[in-house]
Amino acid sequence: MRELKKITTDQLQLGMFVAELCGPWTDHPFWNTRFRLASAADLEAIHRSPVAELWIDPTRGLDVAGAESGTSPRTRAACAERIEHALLADAACAYRTPATAALAEELPRAALVCHEAAQTVDAAFAAARRGASVDLHALEPVANAIAASVARNAQALASLARLKRGNDYDRLHAVAVSALLSALGHDLGLPASEREALTLAGLVHDIGKAALPAALLDKAGKLTPQEFALIRTHPLAGHRMLEQAGGAGAIALDVCLHHHEKMDGTGYPHALAGDALSRFARMAAVCDVYDAVTSERAYKAGWNPATALRRMADWGSRHFDVEAFRGLLGVVGLYPVGSLVRLESGLLAVVSDRANGDATEPVVTALYCTLRDTPLAARRIDLASDGSDRIVAREDASLWRLPQLERAWAGADVLEALRGSR
Repeated sequence: MRELKKITTDQLQLGMFVAELCGPWTDHPFWNTRFRLASAADLEAIHRSPVAELWIDPTRGLDVAGAESGTSPRTRAACAERIEHALLADAACAYRTPATAALAEELPRAALVCHEAAQTVDAAFAAARRGASVDLHALEPVANAIAASVARNAQALASLARLKRGNDYDRLHAVAVSALLSALGHDLGLPASEREALTLAGLVHDIGKAALPAALLDKAGKLTPQEFALIRTHPLAGHRMLEQAGGAGAIALDVCLHHHEKMDGTGYPHALAGDALSRFARMAAVCDVYDAVTSERAYKAGWNPATALRRMADWGSRHFDVEAFRGLLGVVGLYPVGSLVRLESGLLAVVSDRANGDATEPVVTALYCTLRDTPLAARRIDLASDGSDRIVAREDASLWRLPQLERAWAGADVLEALRGSR
């Protein structure tokens, strides 16, 4: 555990490493609250803000004499936990779309939607590979079904679509991004017409990959510079396909072309930055990255959903629009369904539902006791109402032999229905 020190803003100096700014998200102008203070402008911005205290990490920057240090392991652990949760928990509570159906109720319906959507996306990609026009009208009923499922429970479809393997990626990635965009549009208060357009845009945002060799998309090793340059052509290829098909609409065309752009201008294909990017492109970028990094690929294991959010938060406003990322947190929660977490009691549990309560206290299913190093009979715990346990860390599922992990939150029948989409 690193020795963090709590200081006042008057003690802050250039060269220190800021580990946490104490106070609410809205009290300071910084998206990423962990950074080396190298700019006089940033120092002045902190002094102008309502923030009175902060934590620094002397192992990563300058120290200050007389700063208050957490001396006990309990104090240091509490500080580390605050730093881990402060940014994400605040944002996850900022947006909230209450579910009208319980997750367990919606999952079977979502599995059927996923099956139908995957087949339809498959057909669209197959047509594009043959050089035929993409039939956007055939995708509209699927987009409507996705939007209806999301309206009932935003967790179900996006969580199921994340359970993709190997050749499933392109079609189920399209379904997942479509569901996430639909939910994000709802939480951000977009008009119904824009939400509908975004849902359809998610289904076709990667259609340009149909122009690339399958061996390149599934390559397990590192891409060569030439191969990566070819991969980067898929937004332009997809945009051309949609223009040729006709009827795609401005939002779908924009999302297809610009979902790999970044806020700092380092994305592709046009290296657009800041205000040059539409709100829809910014939303698509967040949803695309989240589903991509949490998915199993031929060349990498997927990240735990909660870990993915933490890492995306570290990338911060360099990559993502603040409003869009905060909205994503509101949609999936601080601990998304399917996340493996460690409880204070030493139990390992999978997040099984996101109750409409505290973002840090979901419903979990305990599966393993780390203190006794033994599996447990699955036990469901509502952390918000139970009150006897709490999450202290997120865990890497690949490090634990928990073959029943997906079954614990989705159920065997739902997983069997989902296999029909593969």
